[in-house]
Amino acid sequence: MQTTTFSPSEVGAATSVLLGFPPPFVLSAASSSKLNEVLMPNPFNRPRAVLMLEVTGTEGTQLILDSDNSAFSGALRIKVVGDEQRVDIQLPGDDEASLVSLNEESSDTECSDKELADFASWLGGSYVEDASQPSNGEFSFPLANGAYLRLHMSERADRKYTMNLFSLIYNIRRAMELHEVLSKREQTPAELIIGKFVGIKALQDQYGGESIAQNGLEVFITSISKIFDSLQAAYQGQICGVIVEGGPATSELETIFHVKVASQSSARWLEETVPSVDPIKIAEVAFVRMTLAWITGIILLIATLLGVSFSMLAYVILYVPFILSTLT
Repeated sequence: MQTTTFSPSEVGAATSVLLGFPPPFVLSAASSSKLNEVLMPNPFNRPRAVLMLEVTGTEGTQLILDSDNSAFSGALRIKVVGDEQRVDIQLPGDDEASLVSLNEESSDTECSDKELADFASWLGGSYVEDASQPSNGEFSFPLANGAYLRLHMSERADRKYTMNLFSLIYNIRRAMELHEVLSKREQTPAELIIGKFVGIKALQDQYGGESIAQNGLEVFITSISKIFDSLQAAYQGQICGVIVEGGPATSELETIFHVKVASQSSARWLEETVPSVDPIKIAEVAFVRMTLAWITGIILLIATLLGVSFSMLAYVILYVPFILSTLT
């Protein structure tokens, strides 16, 4: 996986370029050179679809860097540096770009034991239900060394990690369904999918920097790698994955990505509008229009009579002497 250090403005500019839009004009020459090092030079070869994930709790770890998974081998891992941890991303109107947020977590009541069991099975693990309470069982996720990460839904940190990961995968699948709908349009928009994963940070806060948090990071990598393979298939390879190490935020669902969609000006029609209904003003306008119409008609009538008179006079001046000379 490639890693680099970007400022927040450079992350926003890179996102715009990947989506097929020009970067901001305020981008410095040094930042432009940095983008050229990580982006393909051909401006017509852009994926026009970007999955951006902010992950907290991975500071200082090398596990993502050491991952040789195929999905992460082409991903761009960014360390955001700067005084302001805020990435501003400017998008054009809704017709040109589609924004999908992955931060809508499913509530416990919407997540059944069967869905949790299917999720565990999708990752190659298992889920044992709790007969006394629904959605309160135990997960077992396989690790690369042959061991298992066991998480109990009755524990607050374990539950937050599991539900955050479940919601993330679930919402990415919904994004793929939306892409299938958008791809049938005559002009397909660019797609930006953004989200935040705080499950690793939750394990760190509960268990510290021990093996449980590291194992949770490994399961997270396996999950994202697996779902990204599905994304690649759905988008036919035209999607880019970006993982951003995020810092502390005011809210767990608040990301450092701040997307602003440009407002499109409404169409203006060349027609007369009446700002208010005033009978006196309407009568005045009608009287002026009628007066102008009569004056114009009278002027045209006089002009027509004068034209006929001058034509007759010219006829008399030119042809009467000729006729008289012929008779004599």
